[in-house]
Parts: sequence; C-alpha cells; structure tokens
Amino acid sequence: MDALSEALGSVRMTGAIFYRAVCTSPWAFAIPPLRDYAHLLSPGTERLVSYHLMTEGDALVRFGDGEEEPMTAGDVLIVPHGDPHVVSKGRAAEIVETGPNLDRFLAGDLSTLQLGGGGEATRFVCGFFGCERHADRLFLSGLPTVIKISLRDDVAGQWLEQSIRHLVTEAGSGRPGRSALLSKMAEALFIEALRRYMERLPPEQVGWLAAARDEVVGAAIAAIHRAPARQWTLDSLAAESATSRSVLTERFARFLGESPLSYLAMWRMQLAARRLQTARDSVLQVALEVGYESEAGFIRAFKREFGLPPAKYRKADPSAAQSRSSG
Repeated sequence: MDALSEALGSVRMTGAIFYRAVCTSPWAFAIPPLRDYAHLLSPGTERLVSYHLMTEGDALVRFGDGEEEPMTAGDVLIVPHGDPHVVSKGRAAEIVETGPNLDRFLAGDLSTLQLGGGGEATRFVCGFFGCERHADRLFLSGLPTVIKISLRDDVAGQWLEQSIRHLVTEAGSGRPGRSALLSKMAEALFIEALRRYMERLPPEQVGWLAAARDEVVGAAIAAIHRAPARQWTLDSLAAESATSRSVLTERFARFLGESPLSYLAMWRMQLAARRLQTARDSVLQVALEVGYESEAGFIRAFKREFGLPPAKYRKADPSAAQSRSSG
C-alpha cells in the first residue's frame, strides 16, 4: 500500500494553471502571500502551491526570513505553503508586484508576463496548484518553505518538463482538453517533487512524509485513508501493518507525535468538516459516513476538534472555523 497515493487521493485537487514569464536582466518580481488568492483559482480551493520551472537562464529566489535559493535551467522551485518571495536577476530598479496580475492568471489568462531591462533573457513557466486545506495535516505538513528539484537529471524529469512546456506554448490554440491536461501535469509535477523530496529525507527525519515512507506507519496511514469509516482498532491496524501494537504505537509517536487512533480520529474529523460544508446530509448521516456509531459521540469529538458543534460549523465561514481549530 502507498500512503502518499492514498492521501493524495483523499484530498481534492481543485485545479491548476501555468503561465509563461520572460524576464530580461536586470529584473525582479514579487509573489504575494498566496492564501489571499486561493479562491480565485476555482471553487473549493483553499491552499495554493506555487511553482517556478526555469527553462532558460538563471535567477535568485529570496524569502522574507532571508533564505535564498539559486535557480538554473531545468530547476523547479516549489513553494508548498504559498509564502511570499522575490525572484530576481541583477540589480533591478524596481521590484514588480505580481499581485495585480494574479487575478487574471488564476482566471485563466495565459498570456506571457514580460518585464526587465532588456538584457540577457531568463524564461520561466510559472504556475499554481490548488487543493483543500486538509492537505495541511497531510503531505504539506512539515514541508520546508521551498523545495528545489532538477528535471534534467533523468528521462522521467525531462519528459515532464517537455510536456509542460508544450502545453503552455499552446496558449490560445483552442484545442479541447488543454486545461484538463495542464491541471494533470501540475499534479504530476507536484507529486514528482514530493517523491524526490521523500527519497532525500534523512533517516532521523520526522513528520508526515517521513511517516508515509516508513514501512510500518505508511501501511497504517494508507489503510486509514483507504477506508476511514472502517471500525479500526489498534489490533486491526497493527495487523494491516504486519507488526505488533507496541511497535506501531512507538513508530507513530516517533514520526507523528500521536497514536494511530488519534490520527484516525483527526482524519475522520477533516472528512466530516468537508462533508458538512459540501453536502446536505444530516449530522447523523455524516457521523455514520466517517465511522461514528453514535451521533452524540461524533458531536463531542467534532466540537473538540473545531470548537463548534457540527450544525454551527456548517453555517460558519469556513476560514473562521478553521482558525478556531488551528488556534
């Protein structure tokens, strides 16, 4: 079983967009905090992951905490939490704010962004990938501010780069299915980055991706995401992972800082929150769908997680309810 695949399959991917950027040195542009723009991509988008795929030239990416990441042709820079950053080359007279352009890019305008002083050209394919906020508790959890991978190190990466570049150059062609293909390519790029990042994690690393990579914990996570409503016990999860209860408990605590059943309860609450806001099912129906046999027990657990009973959560602003949960 593949924990990453199960988790990716259980979080809705809500769209993606790419656009081209041609910058002639010296130049600099700034990407604002992307949480403020997530809703513009498509309904249900709550998190934006941004990309920079450099196809020609080089640049420097700077973040607010002083972190810097150089880029060269073939590199992909992924900003998993949508942190603001500046991309530049040389000493530009001004930093171009891209916030005003994001509205039209996220609405589907794929025209090329051009800026700079007229010198050496740097070419990007920039983009955004949308998903639900539940990803914060899964594969986005514990990720650094930025992940860099090179697509020119192997055949698979080269194919992915060429495919994305081909689709983006079709802007305005009107060929059917192009938007769907771009969205799938954005997902593929993100998943490939996660896979390569997981492979580089040191043995002592903790967090969700390290847990998913672990043979024992990963098997239990995959089982939970594949069948969250099943009446799991510590014994049945241990059997699914081909290990003992004590080993499973110890490894969950090591990687995730919680027990297997606590993780199960957390994920059920995330699924219930989504269901309450996207369907008209009764509270009892939602409780049964996520594995609770008692409506009263479900209401108590839900209030502990989100600070509101299910009925009030359904009527509340989603972002306000989420901030209660994370606070």
